[in-house]
Amino acid sequence: MSIERVRPYLAERGMEARIKEFDVSSATVELAAQALGCEGKRIAKTLSFMLNSNAILIVAAGDAKVDNAKYKARFGAKAKMLTPDEAVELVGHAVGGVCPFAVKEGVCIYLDVSLKRFDIVYPAAGSSNSAVELSIPELEMLCPDAEWVDVCKAWQDE
Repeated sequence: MSIERVRPYLAERGMEARIKEFDVSSATVELAAQALGCEGKRIAKTLSFMLNSNAILIVAAGDAKVDNAKYKARFGAKAKMLTPDEAVELVGHAVGGVCPFAVKEGVCIYLDVSLKRFDIVYPAAGSSNSAVELSIPELEMLCPDAEWVDVCKAWQDE
């Protein structure tokens, strides 16, 4: 279970106590928001894509949708999501628990600007029934090689 890799990753950075585990599923934005008692847009969903034979992750606000034109302009290719099997194999986390922490080597992480409007966000912690409460500076600290991108739409319409 990938939460067992995420737990020591967060512990090394003083964040293990922030992990929340639930008796219910948090595998979708809606389920995670219910489990946490927060707005869905505050869920920092991690989407996995194949780009030039490599896995990449885009962490975006729960109400954001990948904009194909922006994605192609930024990455020079059409957005192609990983299959559930590819996510486990290439990223190290199963769909429903994919997060930007303790991923396999070579996985590039991008943070979408849709997250910047919040003080606190809730990414998964490696399982389909977990989350971690983080400020944006903490998310940046936990993803030190991540790059900010603007590849989503729909969130500005709130």
